[in-house]
Amino acid sequence: MRISRIYTSQPLASGQNLELEERAARYLLQVLRMRTGRELILFNGDGNDYQATITEAGRRQLYCEIGERLQKTEVESSLSIELGIGVSKGDRMDLVIQKATELGVARIAPLFTERVDVKLQGDREAKKLQHWQQILISACEQSGRSVLPELLPPQSLADWLPRSGASLDVVLCPARSQELALTLPESRKLRLLVGPEGGLSDEEIDTAIAGGFQAMQLGPRVLRTETAPLAAMSILQHRFGDMGWD
Repeated sequence: MRISRIYTSQPLASGQNLELEERAARYLLQVLRMRTGRELILFNGDGNDYQATITEAGRRQLYCEIGERLQKTEVESSLSIELGIGVSKGDRMDLVIQKATELGVARIAPLFTERVDVKLQGDREAKKLQHWQQILISACEQSGRSVLPELLPPQSLADWLPRSGASLDVVLCPARSQELALTLPESRKLRLLVGPEGGLSDEEIDTAIAGGFQAMQLGPRVLRTETAPLAAMSILQHRFGDMGWD
């Protein structure tokens, strides 16, 4: 039987008793129908997994006893990818965040670009960030990651483009092709820029290239905004990360 992995924001230590947050308790009690005595794996984003046993299961409350810290296979990529992605409508952004997390992204930066047609201000921005954070957490629970990618607040492309420290910077551009000099710095950091529906404007691409980005083309077909970053991340992970050739 597969043991469920559950995220908690609380500190974890062997021998500890704790009450899980409402989200986790509701999922375990109402969806998985778990009861006292069932085993779990808990993690809080610090890189560790812990055995846990349900000690009390009420209608809405669930308590666990934390067991030993687990020895586990390293699942975090040695390649630190920061994805700058134009904010898109509907569930496209949700899909990108979910799948990028599964593919090992280290940081996600939602960007406002010229062709972004989504307005996020005040409470709406806060609710959207909370929604995206939950998608990210669920993807970590499913994929076995014990470190949460960092989700940055939405920002303008102009604010995001300048970099601090050495990194390999790539902008996806279906209409341009250049011979890439994909050399990863010692920091093993890579920044990937992808536009929203309709892509980045020529001026935005020119600005990115002038700032040190290299234009990358993913073949002859134009990919959707939710497809392109996932294809690019898979290629880059294969080249430099999880199944690296270096």
